[in-house]
Amino acid sequence: MSLVQTLNVTSMTRKTAPTPPVAEPSPHAVPPMRLSYLIGQLDRIVSRRLAEALARHGLTLPQYTALSVLRARGQSSNAQIAERSFITPQSANEVVKTMEAQGWVTRAADPLNRRIVLLSLTDAGVRLLADCDAAADHVEGAMLDDMDAQTAQALHGLLHACVRNLRAA
Repeated sequence: MSLVQTLNVTSMTRKTAPTPPVAEPSPHAVPPMRLSYLIGQLDRIVSRRLAEALARHGLTLPQYTALSVLRARGQSSNAQIAERSFITPQSANEVVKTMEAQGWVTRAADPLNRRIVLLSLTDAGVRLLADCDAAADHVEGAMLDDMDAQTAQALHGLLHACVRNLRAA
């Protein structure tokens, strides 16, 4: 007698409703999508949607990320912007040049090390970032649309834990 049959016989002897038979896994069943693939897919979709939303404000995703880093950390060097924005130092240099030309950031020598240039947000950069935050909120809202607040908060915490774990590994 199979496990399923045993479970069904057991459930019937207890005078409860019979348990529906459990389907045996098919040898041709498709395995579940790997978590790393799913995260990569989400990253590409979110990046594309954010890039589209930010373009309406005249901003690229790397520029938005760099401005966000400056807001969160205050003054930062080009190297820090590159590292925290997940772009190369060369790309960060181009991003910073454009942001400075647009009046969104200023450059000043680091008082402790004159060879380092520190970047800061201007008032125009702060205003642009606030407008773009609303666009980012809209994209994130669409992503979390069918989740309640508790589930969305749990997802946020789990993703933070994944980042922390991989950085420590």
